[in-house]
Amino acid sequence: MTQRQMMLEGLLVIDLSRALAGPQAAMMLGDLGARVVKVEPPHGDDSRGWGPPYVGSAAHPQSTYFMCANRNKESVVLDLKDPDDLAACRELISRADVLIENFRTGVMERLGLGVADLRRANPTLIALSITGFGAEGEMAARPGYDQIIQGEAGLMSVTGGPAGGPTKMGVPICDFMAGLYGGYGVLAALYERQRTGAGTVVRTSLFAAAVAASTFQGTRFTVAGEVPGLSGNHHAAIAPYGTFRCADGLVQVAVASERLWQAFREYAGLAADDPRWESPASRLIHRPALTAAIEACFAARTRETIVADLLALGVPAGRISTVDEVFASAPVRDNGMVVEVDQPEVGRIRVPAPAVTFDGLPTQGHKHPPLLGEHTQEVLAWLKTDDGEVMSP
Repeated sequence: MTQRQMMLEGLLVIDLSRALAGPQAAMMLGDLGARVVKVEPPHGDDSRGWGPPYVGSAAHPQSTYFMCANRNKESVVLDLKDPDDLAACRELISRADVLIENFRTGVMERLGLGVADLRRANPTLIALSITGFGAEGEMAARPGYDQIIQGEAGLMSVTGGPAGGPTKMGVPICDFMAGLYGGYGVLAALYERQRTGAGTVVRTSLFAAAVAASTFQGTRFTVAGEVPGLSGNHHAAIAPYGTFRCADGLVQVAVASERLWQAFREYAGLAADDPRWESPASRLIHRPALTAAIEACFAARTRETIVADLLALGVPAGRISTVDEVFASAPVRDNGMVVEVDQPEVGRIRVPAPAVTFDGLPTQGHKHPPLLGEHTQEVLAWLKTDDGEVMSP
């Protein structure tokens, strides 16, 4: 039986982006087998300097932040203010299948790499443009940084509790989601190109990703006219569904149906005839009293006991794990959610794996996040050839 190739093997992606959103999209394509050439300025992607923590030698410190979104890439240093380097970049783009950039609005045009320029140079090119607030309108020129977007797009207004006030997420969710949407758009455009033979421009933004991620909180307003507020660690529309104190810390419980409620009610010793608990709506209205009653039941029980008991009853429950506990957990271990690569300055490192797998397709050997300019000479030598084929990674 012939071994299957990776889905995007043979495609060339030029990654002009930096920080997280664009690099995330490019990494996803590299994970699927595309050859990704990351074009960096002489000082490197900004995220190479984001730390601590750094690893490696004091002379060549390596940012662990950079490592999160740059596996399966090659690094080429080009100063786009230099005419020769800009010409090399244009030659790369002329040979590419996909271009990814997250410059502020207008920068690509000033470089002579606007949409019209790209179409003349490479009519089959798919260009992904990721901005902060969208390509059009009065906020288009504003720079986009994740925490700013979390606030401007309303995510912080529904995250956190009354005591602490609006709170950002502990991960750059807007950057990450914009990268996911960007990669999704590129794959759709590649499929369309098979039918039409023409390239296109895919656009997304951190703001658009955050608005899309508002999910049911968004439709609470757009459909029902309600403005959501802070609900802390409890679900805004379901009770009991959230975090509860117990004998040795906190435990999480998700009672998302009447069937689960009946099992949970009996376990927690809640009266069947109490009108406060008779319906999902009444439980939500009386959530403070319900939470107090549940925590009184849990006060003498440990997290492990509660989780084990509830799972045995079919009620979803769990702990709040620290990051080290996550990477030692059974799902990570059993499903290959970490990959190991050899990094020249550091040695063997572990990084989070792609979140999708494919039946019948062997796990590919991943490449380390590249050193700055590690592949410059190799790629520039290739550009001097007349061969339009994509070099093997």
